[in-house]
Amino acid sequence: MPHRDEALGILLRIAATFAFAVMGACIKALENGVPLGQVVFFRSAFALIPLVAFLWWSGVFPSGLASKRPLGHVLRCLMGATAMFTSFATIRLLPLAEATMLSYLAPAMMALMGWMLLGERLGLRRLGGVSMGLAGGVAFSLPTLSGNLPDGAQLGVALGVVTAVLTAGALIQVRRLTMLGEGAAAIAFWFAVVSALAGAATLPMGWVRPDAAQLALLLGAGLTGGIAHILMTLSFRHAEASALAPFEYLSVLWAVVLGLMIFGEMPSWSFLMAAPLILVGAFIAAPVARKRGTR
Repeated sequence: MPHRDEALGILLRIAATFAFAVMGACIKALENGVPLGQVVFFRSAFALIPLVAFLWWSGVFPSGLASKRPLGHVLRCLMGATAMFTSFATIRLLPLAEATMLSYLAPAMMALMGWMLLGERLGLRRLGGVSMGLAGGVAFSLPTLSGNLPDGAQLGVALGVVTAVLTAGALIQVRRLTMLGEGAAAIAFWFAVVSALAGAATLPMGWVRPDAAQLALLLGAGLTGGIAHILMTLSFRHAEASALAPFEYLSVLWAVVLGLMIFGEMPSWSFLMAAPLILVGAFIAAPVARKRGTR
């Protein structure tokens, strides 16, 4: 039986996965009624509310926001913000569970990038995880490769893979910044700010005035995204990363449940075939020191 702190950490991690799934459901429910850039802006801007409150409560706001590596933050934020755009587009084009599952190709991509860019060791365990993840990606893409998906779904699969690559690149940069002494507060805060600015830059392309329901969904996406980040951070204060890692993959389960209950989405045969490969591969390939909040 885990001690009290570890049990609390696990509960916080489970709550974080559910909050991320609710965020995805809010974005899915908006459909095409709100432009993508506007969604990114509200998601990031509203997430700053709980994030800043948490950083202030933790005693690292504003002192913890200083950085000696601003260009490193710029690179991380650009990749992360672009991944947010492609991720939200994927959610619009694919069932919620499938869009969520594709994001778990990121650990396999990250292991390869860490080997190529940081000289990290790619042992048999992680090599096996990478192979399983990539095999799952191929299995999931079979309907696309055979032309049995509508055009929108094909684009969704492609954007999902792009999201995984961009997320892996952003995580590699987070690791670099951490190794150079940059704090988690600065990394999280500036990512949210830059993502909000990236979304705001799309204003000249045409935004809409959201109605009450759309505004509630935009607010829900931002707040649940910010709260999920906080819950994930707090979970690492109460339990070791190795104890928390298996629970990260509950995001896919929540996405299946919410997709079925809210949108009537049934998992496809390619999802059922690919999900075990991708999720097990992600668990094996991911480093023991898990990243704290990257969405």
